[in-house]
Amino acid sequence: MFSTRLKALRKQRALTQIDLAKHFNVSQQAIAKWESSQSFPESRTVAGLAEFFDVSADYLLGIADSVYPASAFSSVKIIGTVKAGYDALAYEEDLGTSAAEVEDADAHRYLIVKGDSMEPYIRHGDLALVKLQEDLKNGDLGVVIYGDGDATLKEYSYKNGVVSLVPFNDEYETITISGDDLERFRVFGKVIETRSKW
Repeated sequence: MFSTRLKALRKQRALTQIDLAKHFNVSQQAIAKWESSQSFPESRTVAGLAEFFDVSADYLLGIADSVYPASAFSSVKIIGTVKAGYDALAYEEDLGTSAAEVEDADAHRYLIVKGDSMEPYIRHGDLALVKLQEDLKNGDLGVVIYGDGDATLKEYSYKNGVVSLVPFNDEYETITISGDDLERFRVFGKVIETRSKW
């Protein structure tokens, strides 16, 4: 698989084996052997080839089928809780980082889901990838801050001056926020992906 994909990527760039050999400071015969499966480059060379062709090493090696840029993955902060502070600023509990296929890591956070109000689709301990933004559309999954300042992950709806935060789990009731309580309501971000972490 490596040999086939290397050859295909080289041809897509309209490069000869000599062109590629010069770039990596190897002989043309070395490139020919890689493309005919007669030999295999060192791991650091594989990483260099993946970066050069703007694909992941997993794709080049045949482990992954999707062609995505290696640079598309960023380290996004993992947070355990979000709380509102003075002037509606959010304080975050920093629990490290995890990779996400986003270009702007600073504009995203991973939130560890707590509780079972969004089961069966989102479970306790899952990672929710949140795009930081100040508004949501009806039907969006969002992380919002309200009431005493704690954050929750729910489906968002707004109609006639009332915000509804809808759980997936039928055992939980929909939270409604209206009137003066809306002054303490804030959108932390939109959930764009969830995955099991543990």
